[in-house]
Amino acid sequence: MDLTTLTIREAHEGLKNGDFTSVDLTKAYLKKIKDFDGELNAFLSVTEKLALEQAIRVDERIALSGVEGHDFSMLCGIPCAIKDAIMVEGEKCTAGSKILENYVAPYDATVIKKLKEQGAIILGKTNTDEFTMGSSTENSAFGVTKNPHDKTRVAGGSSGGSAAAVAANMACYTLGSDTGGSIRQPASLCGVVGLCPTYGAVSRYGLIAHASSLDQIGPFAKNIEDAKIVFDSIKGKDSMDATSAELNLESLNAKPYNLKAMRIGVPKEYFSEGVEPEVEKIIKSVIKKAEDAGAEIVGISLPSTEFALACYYVIDPSEISANLARFDGIKYGLSGPAENLLEVYLKSRGKGLGAEVKRRIMLGTYCLSSGYYDAYYKKAQEVRQLIREDFAKAFDLPAGGVDLLFCPVSPFPAFKIGEKINGPLSMYLADIYTIPTKLAGLPGLSLPVGKIGELPVGLQIIGNHFEENKILAIASELEKMLS
Repeated sequence: MDLTTLTIREAHEGLKNGDFTSVDLTKAYLKKIKDFDGELNAFLSVTEKLALEQAIRVDERIALSGVEGHDFSMLCGIPCAIKDAIMVEGEKCTAGSKILENYVAPYDATVIKKLKEQGAIILGKTNTDEFTMGSSTENSAFGVTKNPHDKTRVAGGSSGGSAAAVAANMACYTLGSDTGGSIRQPASLCGVVGLCPTYGAVSRYGLIAHASSLDQIGPFAKNIEDAKIVFDSIKGKDSMDATSAELNLESLNAKPYNLKAMRIGVPKEYFSEGVEPEVEKIIKSVIKKAEDAGAEIVGISLPSTEFALACYYVIDPSEISANLARFDGIKYGLSGPAENLLEVYLKSRGKGLGAEVKRRIMLGTYCLSSGYYDAYYKKAQEVRQLIREDFAKAFDLPAGGVDLLFCPVSPFPAFKIGEKINGPLSMYLADIYTIPTKLAGLPGLSLPVGKIGELPVGLQIIGNHFEENKILAIASELEKMLS
């Protein structure tokens, strides 16, 4: 039996029944990484020693729970991997950038603390676009991650390493972060489940900041149940993150959410020019299946969607400009000999930061500069409010709104490595269907629903704030229908 193909529940049952140990499971994943990651470049570092030490301790914990007659947590002894923008104490955290090439995290992110308390095994850190800025992982200073389904194509971004690791069975599940679509888009391109929670549902403490009003940590998993298990383990209020919220979400089966009782909205703006015909065909066939299962399908409009991309690329770079000012060669990261302070800044940032990061810093600094703030940043925030209002109206059930929205994740499947890297505007279009929800702070999930040849296509399921339980319940029903 290939232990790396097991879901979290299957692995948990195997550990409980004594079919194998956490050390066996960890060694199986480490071997898979050793055999295949040379081709894929999903991992930036593999923490073999740490993982095996954790597994030995966890096996003792599991044995003790058997003697004492109580169960252990679902994630106990299960190997995972972490996007290299999330801090794991004592391990390198590069954020895919040369400026942080040798930076060692001095503390655990809150999500890592929670996973460690559950007894999770951390296999290593996964590749990311530099400072999580990108849609293909081609902006990583440490090489592109290749798509396990076709190694000539990208895995998506910025959490491409996390998505590819799950797709290639090199980790049972992974954590990523989503600022404009960086969980859902690579999940779609790699054919795995990716959940971007509501803004504030999961603590951001210990995540290297990209755009603070947009960043959100979430899981990649092999199926919906696994995504639910991981989300339940990391969600909730954190005193170290003032934007985090206390959640009392019902378990997957606590409320009778099912397709028969659902009003599903299909936004016309998400099926306009630009979406590839084969992608549209697959998504519409799934919507038809949902209708056949009893869901009410409602065509809706989100009129401000056309402004979302432009709005995002004012707000996002502006927040980047502020957040990345700290990486100056003095407090953090790369530094070299210089004759004065300005030269330290210029040399450190000039050598340590990549083209996309520099592009966004300059754009953001311009948007925030005197005389342009009102024209760009303030105006973008006003447009953001209109986008929020569009979604609020769409989800207003008493006024004839809908429960969930169904639409594509990406307008196209995985594209060729190098195909879009020299055209930033073309690359930005990869997130055209994921960015609006980020501006509104809404949860969204990518569910694998079909393939174009060997290339996976994901359905995006969007819900109202803190309605992850509803999204997961309906996704689980669809998953069973499609399997």
